[in-house]
This record gives sequence, C-alpha cells and structure tokens, in this order.
Amino acid sequence: MPVDQKRINGPESSVPYNIYIHSEIKNKGIQPDAPKRHDGRSNNELRNIFLKTGIISQAKGSAYIEMGNTKIICSVFDPREVPNKTGYCVQGELFCEFKFAPFSHHKRKMHQQDAEEKEYSLILQRALEPAVCLQEFPNFQVDVYATVLDNGGSALAAAIMAASLALANAGVPMFGLVTASTVGIYDHTYLVDPTDTEETFCCTKSVPGTVHNHGIIIQAALPQHGQISEMFVVGSVDTDTIVHSMDLISEAHKDICPLLEQCLVKTVFKTFRPNIKKTDTK
Repeated sequence: MPVDQKRINGPESSVPYNIYIHSEIKNKGIQPDAPKRHDGRSNNELRNIFLKTGIISQAKGSAYIEMGNTKIICSVFDPREVPNKTGYCVQGELFCEFKFAPFSHHKRKMHQQDAEEKEYSLILQRALEPAVCLQEFPNFQVDVYATVLDNGGSALAAAIMAASLALANAGVPMFGLVTASTVGIYDHTYLVDPTDTEETFCCTKSVPGTVHNHGIIIQAALPQHGQISEMFVVGSVDTDTIVHSMDLISEAHKDICPLLEQCLVKTVFKTFRPNIKKTDTK
C-alpha cells in the first residue's frame, strides 16, 4: 500500500498491548446472565445521546453525535454534477464516505479506506437513499462524509443518524429523518446499543465448533412512516432471534426519533431568533 510521505505516520509494526491480555480477563466485565452491564445499563437501555448541528462552517450542513464513548462528526456539501456521467439522470445520487480516524481505534487506522470502511460507506448510502427526495436534484449528487473520532461501539448506527441530521441541516429535501440502532446477540442475551467491547464479545464464539446465536444486527428506519431503510446482520443468527431483535430495535427507534426532531427544532429556533429580535426592536 502506498504511503503518503507528507504525513507523520506511526510505526507500521506497532500493536496495541491489550491483544496480549487473556480473553477471560479481557471479557470479565461482560456477563450475559448479569442483570446489569459493565457500564450500569440494563440490556434494553440506550446510552445517553448528545446531538448538535452546524459544527463545520465550510460545509452546507453538519452534525455531531456522541453516544457514550462513540463520537462521530458528519458533513454534507452542496449538490454537484455527477462525475463521468454520459447521459441525463432523472434522479439525483448520494455519495457517502465512512471513515475511521487513525486515532479512533486501539489499533491505528490508515488514512486510506479499508474494506470495512468501504462496506460501511455502502450501507450508509443505502440507509439514507430512501429518506432523500432524489428527484428534486436530477443529474446532481450530494456528498456525505462521516468521520468516527472515537469508536466506542455502534459506530455505524450513530453515523447514519448523524448523516440524516446533517442532510436536514443542509436543507436537502427529505421524506423524514433516519434513525438507526444496534443489537448485540450472544446466545439468549440481547444487548441494545452495545459498546466496542460488547461487539467483539458478541462476534466471537465461546467454544469453537459449537452452534449458538452470536452476532450483531444494525437496522435503519424511518419511524415517521414505519419503514425500514436498511438492515445489516453479522454473525450466525436464526430467524426467531432476528424477529425478536427487530422488536427491540423498533422500541429503540421510538426513543431516538424525538431526540433528532428536538435537535432540528432547536437549530431552526436559533437560526430565526436573531431575526425575530430585530423585528421586535423595529
């Protein structure tokens, strides 16, 4: 892989020290049968969510989301003509780029996109396309960039919500806001909004060769219309487990959607408040 000589890169052979810790010690804080998780939450409880728009001044619209230790910033830029397009396209397009910052993981990430980031970029695009009125800007595309500053778990779901807020903040016509949530599955235990440690725990088998449910389910939806825009499953999960997970995620969407709407209302109020004051003084 070519290396950018203008960047100050860390040692290529450096590895995080925690990979040498025994797996039992590393996962001792995760007990599937415990009533509380290691951060004090119940299995169906979401982490506290902080949202803010208008973070990047150079972008048409931007949003910042913080869910526990997960911190993501997203920017949206003005529509531009679709590059390398020979014919006329009736509908517009979305270009989404998902990127982990080099310092967001325990193991340093390269500045080029890897296979995981390219896959997440496609999932982000598929989750947002049903919510955007693409027919309003034919032959043009809107660029969406999501950067994970700190990966504390459920990064893709948080990026989908931040991108939805950034699109609304940019004034892009939309059918509704997109909410997303993640469920980690380990045998008969369901962990809503898992952390990075819980995600790793749910994606690994306790005993190699055994058959049990384990994996992660990410679902993006438009709660205002009762529609699912994207669903992503990793691991080995049966049908009954998926159905039960979708019920848990639907309840999470009902709690998340008012937070996104409230954030947009505050943004609009702050935008028009100075004009209201000027009108009152006259």
